[in-house]
Amino acid sequence: MILRRRSLIVAGAAGLAMPSVLRAQGSGTGSWPERPIRLIVPWPPGGSTDTVARIFQPRLVEVLGRPIIIENRGGASGAIGAGEAARAAPDGYTWMLAYDNEATNQTVMRLPYRALEAFVPISLVATGPLALVAHQSRPWRNYAELVEAAKRAPDTLNYATSGVGGLAHVSTTLLQQRGGYSMVHVPYRGGGPAVQDAVAGHVPLFMSNVVIISQHIRAGVLRPLGVTTRTESRHVPGTPSFAEQGVADFEAPTWWMLMGRAGTPEPIVERMRTAIRQVVQEPDVKAKIEEQGADVVASDGAAATRFFTNEVEKWASVIRAADIRADG
Repeated sequence: MILRRRSLIVAGAAGLAMPSVLRAQGSGTGSWPERPIRLIVPWPPGGSTDTVARIFQPRLVEVLGRPIIIENRGGASGAIGAGEAARAAPDGYTWMLAYDNEATNQTVMRLPYRALEAFVPISLVATGPLALVAHQSRPWRNYAELVEAAKRAPDTLNYATSGVGGLAHVSTTLLQQRGGYSMVHVPYRGGGPAVQDAVAGHVPLFMSNVVIISQHIRAGVLRPLGVTTRTESRHVPGTPSFAEQGVADFEAPTWWMLMGRAGTPEPIVERMRTAIRQVVQEPDVKAKIEEQGADVVASDGAAATRFFTNEVEKWASVIRAADIRADG
């Protein structure tokens, strides 16, 4: 399916019965929403965040009863789109589907906003493994062989990620620190452009979430060498985790989180939270997300806030130790 930069999906025919979440609006929501809603995806079309958003978008339209416009605002490892969302009015008409970069960007970049001041976490939508994959033309059959090759020729092997300072970049940096080897980082403007070059063999290695590479793994074009979950992931069967391959206690799951503007009226926040949690847990939507290589979480707001705060703190020390900067 060709993904468009903008997608406008309108609710079904008049008279369509709305689910209970719409009928039980709760006091204080008024008539929200009265007009189309923006969902900012701070990445180009074709990446995992765009994919996840377009899976749940049609059903969320039905539940909320208004059009939802996906706006792809790629660039600066998600910071351009996040900055746009941070400038939006806190009126419930602008939301953002954040990717794991939003946590690492808090340390990597000098941002004009602080995430937990600008945004309110709505729900941790899903998590999943990152996988380090090699193009089928490359000789490495497992992670140990790659490490051996990298040690023989330091700073000669290239690996791609969706951008500087994202979890894929930072976690691969930590693997190199732990393993005593070094490779050359090739950052892209998003997962979509990166996967195209990885599949074409223009870059030998790619650290990515499984959502955008699962089909290429199944086709044999990309060979998985390890996953960042604590143990083997059902989404990449037969591929041991890095922890299982000797990198003790290594864990770096990727994630997607719905965020709203801080200051948005609480009844609207709660209505959106109820709606997104309902939608992503519906069997059809959940199956489509998990078929891509992610696990639906649908957390509440408190859990989402704790998770995001922990991610910022966890990776800040790695970023500082490696002196990872937005221009690096």
